Amino acid sequence: MTSLALSAYTLVTANGRGVGPVLQALQERRSGLKLCDFEDVTLKTSIGRVAGLEDFSLDHELRAFDCRNNRLAWLGLQQDGFMVAAAEAKQRYGAHRIAVVMGTSTSGILETEHAYRERDSFTDRLPDWYTPRYRYTHNMFSLGHFVRTCLGLQGPAMVISTACSSSAKVFATAARLMQAGLCDAAVVGGVDSLCLTTLYGFSALQLLSADPCRPCDEDRDGLSLGEAAGYALLEFGERVGGRGTVALLGYGESTDGYHMSHPHPEGAGAVRAIRDSLARASLRAEDIEYINLHGTATRANDSVEDKAVYSIFGARPACSSTKGWTGHTLGAAGITEAVISALCLAQGLMPGTLNCRRVDPSLKSRILRENQIGSISFAVSNIFGFGGNNCSLVLGKLP
Repeated sequence: MTSLALSAYTLVTANGRGVGPVLQALQERRSGLKLCDFEDVTLKTSIGRVAGLEDFSLDHELRAFDCRNNRLAWLGLQQDGFMVAAAEAKQRYGAHRIAVVMGTSTSGILETEHAYRERDSFTDRLPDWYTPRYRYTHNMFSLGHFVRTCLGLQGPAMVISTACSSSAKVFATAARLMQAGLCDAAVVGGVDSLCLTTLYGFSALQLLSADPCRPCDEDRDGLSLGEAAGYALLEFGERVGGRGTVALLGYGESTDGYHMSHPHPEGAGAVRAIRDSLARASLRAEDIEYINLHGTATRANDSVEDKAVYSIFGARPACSSTKGWTGHTLGAAGITEAVISALCLAQGLMPGTLNCRRVDPSLKSRILRENQIGSISFAVSNIFGFGGNNCSLVLGKLP
């Protein structure tokens, strides 16, 4: 495929607003996970909550969109000069030639949860304020509509919801739109915010850890949920990409549909996605120096991903999970880890897996426990979601 430069990118997580603070947290090995303090949730678990979302409302012209998810989306748009970069791209190409492709798994479901709590005790009727707001909050296209409105863009727009892989697959979809000539650039990204459905749902699945998650640790016992907003502006590398610019070089997608929540035991879908991403990038497994693992810290996920990664790469490239910093941000995990991978490439940083005290001896890949510094040319970012929705991205620096 043609290389697509990440000409601008930004990220908000529990441990930083903007790529500078996120990078600093990675370097200082400072987690954003804390004991759950979300609304009235009584679960004993740690979460990656973005502070301050409860303390403001969206401006009047955006009031219809006001909900936790879109507040987080707005906060993300304000970082790292991203709105300025999008405006400059709009000047170059025209508003109708820039696509918006977002990923989310929950959208504004928290608004619906609040509405159900306020329904009439006799008729079960939902409150009057809720129905006209659904289109702008809980509706799955709400995020795409909101970002498009904020940036004043008029090109193709869609929202992908494929569980954890949602905002990784946005890169693949945008690449196809651009390759087909339907747009000249694309704003891709993802936003997922904490809500009761995911917290209690993952608890019901017995997948939550009581402590901050420990990816790849021999005693890992589950994941930690987080929330995040991230964006990237994709443009054709030959137009805007200077030497050393981080670019999307390849993507691979697969859906193995093995089980609603459990990955294929041999990682069949994951292997397919990784191999396809390398093929599109015209790279060999030997070219990859760093792999940002999906690494959720559940026993099944880490073991299956290790089988897939080792079967392709062996024990040569450095591998780590960054979820110990951010938690599992679900539909925003793809963009979160793509931006972190871009930072790793730009800074020559390979972050050691946070909270991993002793690597599970059954894992064969080379799992980093401490940060390493060194030049990186090519990296892979893996995202594997419920239902066997898999996506693998190859990022690298333009020559």
